[in-house]
Amino acid sequence: MKKYFRIFFYLLLIGLIAVISVNYYVKSSTKTKIHYSIKRFPKNDVGIIFGAGIKGNEPSKYLKDRLDAGILLYKMKRINKILLSGDNGRQEYDELTVMKNYCYNHGVDTTKIFIDYAGFDTYSTMYRAKHIFKIKKATLISQEYHLNRAIYIGQKLGIKSSGYSANNGEYLGYNYVRFREYGSIFKSFFDVLRNRKPHFLGGEININGESNYSKEDKR
Repeated sequence: MKKYFRIFFYLLLIGLIAVISVNYYVKSSTKTKIHYSIKRFPKNDVGIIFGAGIKGNEPSKYLKDRLDAGILLYKMKRINKILLSGDNGRQEYDELTVMKNYCYNHGVDTTKIFIDYAGFDTYSTMYRAKHIFKIKKATLISQEYHLNRAIYIGQKLGIKSSGYSANNGEYLGYNYVRFREYGSIFKSFFDVLRNRKPHFLGGEININGESNYSKEDKR
């Protein structure tokens, strides 16, 4: 029994060291790409906003702050176009309609809004940004805890990525999502390593072409 316990302990220790090492590598290689102020923030053509939950027809606190940050960058001419990426996998849960209506209602030109309906996770969003939307360079807009992973994936997939922190006040469960991010970063490291293909790809929607914003969804 002691032998098996010792094996389990060593395996657990190796796994813990691996997770910590990967997180250190990802965070140290991306931390200089994260920006916290719009002052002297580099201009970019495309900003990518990641989905983060909705409550009925309203964005969650996490998502609202991401959208507000992206809209600010757009209005301050730090980005020209916005790619919204989120979960639209169920009829009763539609992040994208909430996100695009929010942008429209806050003054973003719908011809500058592009929609990724299959951004079910960060890796899928960045993979599709590269292969479906043909993005080569992007500003990634999210809370600070998430940006290291997003930037790392983007850089490895061939998108020159910088991040803009959308943190604004306190968030419910923020310590939990920061802790959970250790596992998410570890998983993403291997997603990149094996060049994982998202479940949904679809036809090309070039970011330099016509927006795929549906006019019927305005409100």
